[in-house]
Amino acid sequence: MTYIPDTHALVWFLTGDAQLSQQATQALSDTSARIVIPTIVLAEIHFLFTKRRIQIDVKRVLQFIAHTPNVATYPLDELVVENLPNQLRIHDAIIVATGIVFRDVLSEHTVIVTKDSRIVSLGVITTLW
Repeated sequence: MTYIPDTHALVWFLTGDAQLSQQATQALSDTSARIVIPTIVLAEIHFLFTKRRIQIDVKRVLQFIAHTPNVATYPLDELVVENLPNQLRIHDAIIVATGIVFRDVLSEHTVIVTKDSRIVSLGVITTLW
């Protein structure tokens, strides 16, 4: 199983925020699953922290990634670009396209961890919240 968190899910998971659902918390805590963080999520965290909209900085997230064996990043590459859904804002489209790459190209059971109604209603990939 591969879980791909969007920015809110990852930030709320790392800060223990009660806004993250119990199901999402369990998924992101599952050490037998792979957690893949699209690099756009790191960029969003950096941006939001510098604008003082969140309390966690990207350095803390990078430390979490470095010290958690089942967590890795995935870059914005050609495969992601080829799978971008046109109906979403670019950052959400990159997250969804990353999931599509893991599902369709790498043949992994993949779930996007998000409560974003636009991603959920698009229906092109399984979501969890």
